[in-house]
Amino acid sequence: MTDHAQVFADLVRYETRLYNVLGERLRAEHGLTASQFEFLRIIGDRDDCRVNDLAQEVAITVGATSKGVDRLEAAGWVSRRPNPQNRRSSLLALTEAGRRLLDAATPTFENELRTWLADPLTARSLEQLATILARLRGTVEDARVGMPTG
Repeated sequence: MTDHAQVFADLVRYETRLYNVLGERLRAEHGLTASQFEFLRIIGDRDDCRVNDLAQEVAITVGATSKGVDRLEAAGWVSRRPNPQNRRSSLLALTEAGRRLLDAATPTFENELRTWLADPLTARSLEQLATILARLRGTVEDARVGMPTG
């Protein structure tokens, strides 16, 4: 019989440690936090990205997301432009400096993922894990649960 509480503990502790090691490496090599990297990656992958889009993607409040974007903008890595479809929001884009930073930090991020995620598993196990996590994520997203309020 599977101990659900132990599965939860292992999942959360692994995610926390993985996030921390990624953040330590990104900070040491690029002066960037893991959350800043994630924001840059998401913004860089989307046309017409809004703060609300980021908040939904990473499941944090719009206020916390906006503050994070403010810091990216102050660092010169992200720019905001008016949203022609909704004047109350703005569209985010990477600046040239933001794109260069993301391009430089991506191999570091990928190397750490290889070390701490891919290398300990067989290719088949990693594929199964990816499928399972996508299914679990889809389950909570489809149910619209787990999003912060505010």
